[in-house]
Amino acid sequence: MENIPELYRIALFFHNFEVGGAERVMLQLAQGFTEIGHPVDLVMARAEGPLRSEVPSGVRIFDFNTKKPLVMFVKLMQYLRAEKPKVLLSPIEVTSVIAILAKNITRVSTRVVVRISTHLSLNKRARLKKIIERIVVSKLYPQADGIVAVSQGVAEDLVSYTGISFDNIKVIYNPVISDSLLKMAALPVDHPFFGDDQLPVILGVGRLSEEKDFSTLIRAFDIVHRKVPSRLVILGDGQKRSELENLIRSSALQAAVDLPGFETNPFTYLKRASVFVLSSKWEGLPNVLIQALACDCPVVSTDCRSGPSEILAEGQYGYLVPVGDANAMAEAIEAVLAGDIRKPPKSWLEQYKLATVIPQYKVVFDV
Repeated sequence: MENIPELYRIALFFHNFEVGGAERVMLQLAQGFTEIGHPVDLVMARAEGPLRSEVPSGVRIFDFNTKKPLVMFVKLMQYLRAEKPKVLLSPIEVTSVIAILAKNITRVSTRVVVRISTHLSLNKRARLKKIIERIVVSKLYPQADGIVAVSQGVAEDLVSYTGISFDNIKVIYNPVISDSLLKMAALPVDHPFFGDDQLPVILGVGRLSEEKDFSTLIRAFDIVHRKVPSRLVILGDGQKRSELENLIRSSALQAAVDLPGFETNPFTYLKRASVFVLSSKWEGLPNVLIQALACDCPVVSTDCRSGPSEILAEGQYGYLVPVGDANAMAEAIEAVLAGDIRKPPKSWLEQYKLATVIPQYKVVFDV
């Protein structure tokens, strides 16, 4: 008799539908699980935000309508008792702690799997909060039925920061490359820098925040621009906007640099840029670096903790430069613009596709 896989219910527990890496990955996973027949619930603290329109058809939404952890905790216990999903996956530290405690108290059979996407040791918190975080994670995460890290570097950080055994952690990359990404990349780009004059365009994408370090990218571009007529576009918004705009003005780069803000379709920019630059001080697994490779865009990246060296195979498939080094970054950009391009084979990108990632999560779920 043919073995028929059990199509059990999977719950994904996270905060909201705001635009972010964890939120996008949860929606991609929801799509992947539903495509192979699993019923999926999105269990939300507050089911609001622009990504709500991207919820796959047939997925149920449970809206707790709160920002208070205690209320989330009570409502999650109620959900677990009523719906009894086979698996509950949480991608964020706060919801992961709540999920583990809720299972412990309700004693349901639901398998709780927590996902780590950042270097916990680099989270900026007050000293007392860091001490509490470290104790809580080291005590509670081993009680989960599975721990998933999005990169080898994130897994190593979790081990060194908390003492959790590497044997308890499974590294699964994010399912970044999808058919919808490639379709969006094929759409026309609406920006004057991508016009008929064919000046090369250097591209940055991400929150205008400290960890993205776009000031180093602007300084590197200033060096490049003096030698090679070119332009720079940085997609994203954040608290560092004024600081970056001041740097652009003081460098007299207003005509060559644009900060157009958040863009719902960065992939069409990646498809047409001459080079994508990741200037980050730290990352977990930089999805946009993978997306750039999928869009056939040459890349330059800082060799930050963590992800870039894994994604680029230690520099085989893109340039790796030291964090904060504008001169080295400029040299790598100039090399790409001169035609010295490093790109991965298509087979390398398979590991970041939904069809590859979903079976890896299923192994963790089914243990």
